[in-house]
Amino acid sequence: MDSLSTDADASSPSADDGDATSSGSKPRAVLVAFGVAILGFVVGLAVSLVLMGVWVALGFEPTTSAVLVLGLVGLQGIGFGLVAYAYVHFSGLSFDFVPVSVPSLRDAGYVVGGYLTAFVLVLAALVLVTTLFTTEPATNEGAQAAADSGLLVWMIPLSILLIGPGEELLFRGIIQGSLRRHFSAAGAIVLATAMFAPAHILSLSGSLQAAALTISVLSVPSLVFGFVYERTRNIAVPALCHGLYNATLFGIQAAAPTSTENASGLLAVLAALL
Repeated sequence: MDSLSTDADASSPSADDGDATSSGSKPRAVLVAFGVAILGFVVGLAVSLVLMGVWVALGFEPTTSAVLVLGLVGLQGIGFGLVAYAYVHFSGLSFDFVPVSVPSLRDAGYVVGGYLTAFVLVLAALVLVTTLFTTEPATNEGAQAAADSGLLVWMIPLSILLIGPGEELLFRGIIQGSLRRHFSAAGAIVLATAMFAPAHILSLSGSLQAAALTISVLSVPSLVFGFVYERTRNIAVPALCHGLYNATLFGIQAAAPTSTENASGLLAVLAALL
């Protein structure tokens, strides 16, 4: 076991399990994990379209607010969960593959520590990136839509109830968990992050350089969430870290003044990190 491993996962399949780490299985594991990530978005989009179709069929207007909320429910709330279930079922695994339990006092410490660490490191990365580069951050269309439709306050509970749990279930519980059967803890965390952060490009607009810089910063909290999951082996812990992190960014946007140029620039940067 490497230094990131814990007693809790000592019995979990890992990079020390002989045949599971054969040279032929590692590339396949990466391809399968990448396929699961793609499938999560495909299924989530399909579910979102179905929900929007039902919404319209019931006679409701497809407002920006409705589209945004239904999209979150369809993607993170249902789509990611369906793909996670399908992976466990068709791989012949038990549902214990993604451990979940009420956080212990130790887990609570990781929730607070992970949340604060992610936030501090992201701010440090932002300072570094904005100092070294003059490119404006990419615009997060979803966050912008939430701001334009007055949904920023509502995005705070949605971050904790849908976004954090849904994304962590798929990218940490399933993708990082599957990679952990073939790679070391550090390798699985980095590979899962390499699939998680670029996925946000679907919601970004701007130049390729702006998108690349934004994705590089987004990798920072993803690495923290991956580390937290590896240490606790309880998916509820990174889900709470992630949810609180996003909720804080939405809260800052909702509370911050937008009347000055500096404030507008800050909001643009923060919105890109959601």
